[in-house]
Amino acid sequence: MRVFIAIEVENAEVLNKLILIKREIESCGGKAIKPVEDENIHLTIRFIGEVPESYLPRIRECMDMMKTIKRFNITIAGIGAFPSPARPRVIWAGVVDGVKELKELRTITDRCLKGIAQPDRHGFSPHITLARIKGRIGSCIRDIMERYADKIIGNTPVTKVVLKQSRLTPKGPIYTDIYTVNLE
Repeated sequence: MRVFIAIEVENAEVLNKLILIKREIESCGGKAIKPVEDENIHLTIRFIGEVPESYLPRIRECMDMMKTIKRFNITIAGIGAFPSPARPRVIWAGVVDGVKELKELRTITDRCLKGIAQPDRHGFSPHITLARIKGRIGSCIRDIMERYADKIIGNTPVTKVVLKQSRLTPKGPIYTDIYTVNLE
């Protein structure tokens, strides 16, 4: 099964703002833009990858170590791209407050899941993916990134961490919550 650990955008107003920005990106048109489904918007703490079901108890144990982390807030701000705005492949909303706590969750996960999770080729840069780009795009998306570069989208609490299963389908991934840990 394909799994990852994530937090959700718990503030409905902030989630709605992200959806509106995502729709703006989508309105740039073309088959090169693959937006994230509204119900799948989240922040990945750690992509674990394909693992046998027998690994789930160990993953749950690792997540249980997060129960001692106090609930916190994150501020979502700015729209950017990986690997760069000039060559966007992933369009994301950034995180400016709460990064320390998110990194703490990630460190717990990385230490505990050594040998279980796939090695991470990239460093941890907290973000919320809004769309993926395949192919060339015009200036429309770059204009959106410039317009939102320094804009605060909003604050949302982080009260829980969720283990999600991802089933890939031709219409997009289907996420199912497997396990939830409530923060202190």
